[in-house]
Amino acid sequence: MNNIIPRNEHPRPDKKRENWLCLNGRWDFEIDNAKNGIFRKFYLRDKLDTEIIVPFCPESKLSGIGETDFINAVWYRRSLEIPETMKGKNLILHIDACDYHTLVYLNGKFVGEHFGGYTSFEFDITDKILPDGNYITIYAEDDLRNEKQVSGKQSHKLDSYGCFYTRTTGIWQTVWLEAVPKHHIVNYKVYPNITSPSVTLLNEVTRESFGAELTISACYNGKQVGLAQCTINSLETSVTVPLSEKHLWNPGDGQLYTLKFTLRKDGESDELEGYFGLREVALTEKGLNINGKTVFGRFVLDQGFYKDGIYTAPSDEALIYDIESSMKCGFNGARLHQKVFEPRFLYHADRLGYMVWAETGNWGLDHTKPENVYNFLPEWIEEVNRDFSHPSVIGWCPFNETWDIEGRRQSNEFIDMVYSVTKLADKTRPVIANSGSFPVLRSDANDVHDYEQDPERLGSNYEQAKEGIIKDQLYRMDPQRQKFDKNLPLFVSEYGGIKWVKEKDSSAWGYGKDVMSEEEFFTRLEGLTKVFLSNPSVFGFCYTQLYDVEQEQNGLLTYEREYKFSPEKFKAIFSSKSVIED
Repeated sequence: MNNIIPRNEHPRPDKKRENWLCLNGRWDFEIDNAKNGIFRKFYLRDKLDTEIIVPFCPESKLSGIGETDFINAVWYRRSLEIPETMKGKNLILHIDACDYHTLVYLNGKFVGEHFGGYTSFEFDITDKILPDGNYITIYAEDDLRNEKQVSGKQSHKLDSYGCFYTRTTGIWQTVWLEAVPKHHIVNYKVYPNITSPSVTLLNEVTRESFGAELTISACYNGKQVGLAQCTINSLETSVTVPLSEKHLWNPGDGQLYTLKFTLRKDGESDELEGYFGLREVALTEKGLNINGKTVFGRFVLDQGFYKDGIYTAPSDEALIYDIESSMKCGFNGARLHQKVFEPRFLYHADRLGYMVWAETGNWGLDHTKPENVYNFLPEWIEEVNRDFSHPSVIGWCPFNETWDIEGRRQSNEFIDMVYSVTKLADKTRPVIANSGSFPVLRSDANDVHDYEQDPERLGSNYEQAKEGIIKDQLYRMDPQRQKFDKNLPLFVSEYGGIKWVKEKDSSAWGYGKDVMSEEEFFTRLEGLTKVFLSNPSVFGFCYTQLYDVEQEQNGLLTYEREYKFSPEKFKAIFSSKSVIED
C-alpha cells in the first residue's frame, strides 16, 4: 500500500473552514465476524491484524482488502497527531458515512455511537485528547439481513444478482478532523427569496455562542452583494440578507452566491464559508416549477456505484464525470437511487445546475413492523437536515417500490408518517412518498415505474392520465390496488432499461427483449421517450439508467463509464421538447 491520501479534497464545500485535517489513507484494520472485539477490548490494542485504505470499504479493490463475503463487524485504528494550528481549539471528529452501527473510541475511551449507514456524524473529542500519543479506534457492525436496517441495493445473497450488488461494510466516506472555537456555527439552512432578492439563513450555534456577534456576507463573482449582522441570543437564529443583485439558479445554469459567516466573541472568531443558490421549487398542476417557470424533468437513474470503489467514488473527478456525462446525454437531473450521495456530489450538481431527487437506501427494512421506524426516521431526517441547503436537491423520496415483503402488506401508515415528518422538516420542496409503488395516503405527485418496451402499448397506458387512470405495470398486475389522484402531476420515475452489451454475457440483464442492433436500440429508445414528451399529464421522466452496475447492463455507459453509443445521439432524443414546457 502506498502513502498517497485518497479523496483528500474538503468533503463539505458548503461548510468549509481552513483549519481541518483529512484522516483518509492507511489505517490498521481487522474483520471481527464473531463480533466479540468489544469483549476482548480491541479498542485498547496497539495494532490490528492488517491494513486498509480509508475511505474505501473492505469489499472494494481500492481498500486493498477486496473481501466480498458477508462481513459482520470491522475494526479500524490509526494514530492521531494534532497539528500545532489545532492545539487549544475544540476538535470535532467527522465521519461522513460508516455502515451501519458505529462506535468510536479515542485513546481507548468511548466517545459515542451512531446508527445508520448513509449519513454523516461527528463527535467533539476535545476532552479526551492527550498531549501526545493519541489514537482513534472505530468499530462498525453491519447485519443487512436482519430486516431492521436499510441497505439499499446491497445483495442479501452471497453474490450479486438481479438489481442487487456488492455490499459495503464500515467506513465508506471521508474521515476528518476540524478545529473550532468553543463558540462556533454548527449548521445553517438556506431559505432563498427570488421575488424580493434575499436569503434567510437559519443558523444553529453552540451554547457558548450566546452574546457573540454574527456577520454574514454574500458575494457573487467576488463582489459583495449582501451583508447582515446580529447578536446571538439563542441556539438558532434567523438572519435575512438582502441582495443587491439577482442571479437565479436554474437547470443547466448553476449560478451560486458565496457566503462567509464570522462569529466573534472574546476576541476570537469562527469563520465558515458556504454558498447558496437563489432558487425556488414547487410541483403545480402543470408539473415541476423552478423559479416560477415550468421545467420538464429529464432525469436519469444514478445508483452511485463504482467498479473499484463500490459505494465510494475513486476521485472527485469521477463525481464530476458522472454529472457531466449525464448532461451530455441530454438529461437535466437524476434520481439518486437507493443511496445517500456524498455532499461533494451535491456540490458539483449545485454548481453545474443539475437537478436531483434525493433518496435513501430504504430497501432491506421491513416496513410492516412499526418499531422499525426508530431505525429509519432518525437517519432520514439527518439526511434532510444535512442536504437541505443544496439548490440541486429539488425533492425528497424516502421510499422506493415499497410493496409486499414476503407476502405481508406494506404499512401505509408507516410511509405516511415519514412523509408528514419530512414535510415538517422541509416545507420548501415536494416529497414523493413512495416511488413507483402502491398509492400511499399522501404524496405530492403520482409516481409510476413502467418498463413496457413497446412504444405503442406504452402510449396507450397513459391516454387517460388526465382522469387519474394510469395503466402502469402495477395497475396491469392488479387494477384494484392502484388508484391515482387526478389532481396531482405525474412523474414516470423509471422506464426504459434497454440492455446493450458489446460482448455476449449470460449474466447480463436489462428489461424486455434484447435489441439486436444499434438501429433497433435507438428506434425503441426514441419511441419510448416520445410517449412521455408528448403527454401533457407527464411532468418528467427518469430513464433507467446512466451506467451499467455489475450484472445489470442496461446503462447508457458501461460500468467503466465508457459511452455505449454517441452521447449526441442520446441527447437528440432525451432533450427533445416536451409539450408542457414554457
